[in-house]
Amino acid sequence: MAKKKEMIAMLLAGGQGNRLYVLTKERAKPAVPFGGKYRIVDFTLSNCANSGIDTVGVLTQYRPLELNSYIGNGQPWDLDRMNGGVYILPPYTGSSASWYKGTANAIYQNINFIEQYDPEYVLVLSGDHVYKMDYARMLDFHKKKNADATIAVMEVPIEQASSFGIMNTNDDLSISEFEEKPKVPKSNKASMGIYIFKWEKLREYLILDEAKGENTSNDFGKDVIPAMLNDNQRMFAYPFDGYWKDVGTIDNLWEANMDLLNPSIAINIWDPLWRIYCRHDITTPHYIDKDADIENSMVTEGCYVDGKLNYSILFSDVTVEEGADVEYSVIMRNTKVGKGASVKYAIVADDAIIEEGAVVGAAPESYEGKWGIAVIGQGARVKSGQVVLPGEMIEPDSGRE
Repeated sequence: MAKKKEMIAMLLAGGQGNRLYVLTKERAKPAVPFGGKYRIVDFTLSNCANSGIDTVGVLTQYRPLELNSYIGNGQPWDLDRMNGGVYILPPYTGSSASWYKGTANAIYQNINFIEQYDPEYVLVLSGDHVYKMDYARMLDFHKKKNADATIAVMEVPIEQASSFGIMNTNDDLSISEFEEKPKVPKSNKASMGIYIFKWEKLREYLILDEAKGENTSNDFGKDVIPAMLNDNQRMFAYPFDGYWKDVGTIDNLWEANMDLLNPSIAINIWDPLWRIYCRHDITTPHYIDKDADIENSMVTEGCYVDGKLNYSILFSDVTVEEGADVEYSVIMRNTKVGKGASVKYAIVADDAIIEEGAVVGAAPESYEGKWGIAVIGQGARVKSGQVVLPGEMIEPDSGRE
């Protein structure tokens, strides 16, 4: 029997990420690179480490190999522990494999793992959000309210509230009603998909939900939370006012990367008191040629820049050759941008080649009525003279004549 823990975290990291299209053809959404040297999942794992949570179950499903390899033994996040640490938890039921049917079912399938640690509380997290949050403060709030469940919420513009699960609350922040993407929202308190439960209570409702068979979606937002509310359990909304972004779409992923370059946005990855940890490449220092022109950009180690960069992020080992122009773009690891090529308002995945004189994306005003982030898939080649229009996507390894 493992040593008893006050709270352990269960990180839901099995998302297929359909809305990221070519960027998740070969990898799970939490493993998508972000911010020059990170993966999306680094933010949640770092929050756990900085909050003093030393036991994390990572529930994987879709294309888990890269994510599993990246997390490894958890050493970068100080999660390589003798008692606790990080555990990769693929789907299983008894002796036969079974896909996780929903977020609640994923936790249900791992009841035995949780009970090894006999926790008072269980923290349920998502692996595809970019934010910094102290879960220890949320736990203190949960205890003071003597809550059965606490749900982190943030205020969103009321015109966007229909896109979220909305919590309607009383003056003491107790939850009176939960509405999933309401057409006419009564409040703007949006669920962040971050939950703390009393484990004894959560276990009870997971078993009840599973017993419904085909009459449940096995989902926290659709099934477990409404059931607990219906039974008048003590449920509270924990207000969060920092930076948080669901990077599950191309536009949101691009915007979140650009936010790192905006000093007025409240996401500070340089804060020494709340570091974002990652498993990083071991490579050479970056080199900036004397004729390079760089403004307001992030350049990671191993890069060679001899062209123009403006408001862009380069991951490690990226080459930008003479005369190339990269603006408002995210260029992932080991990609080459050839001489005279233009990359604007784009996301270019790992190991891609943008050949000499190719054009990828354009500024919003360049094509009347045609706007969007151009996306180049992993290992794809954009040939010399080829034009990739705004909003167009090139499949991994595809290339076109």
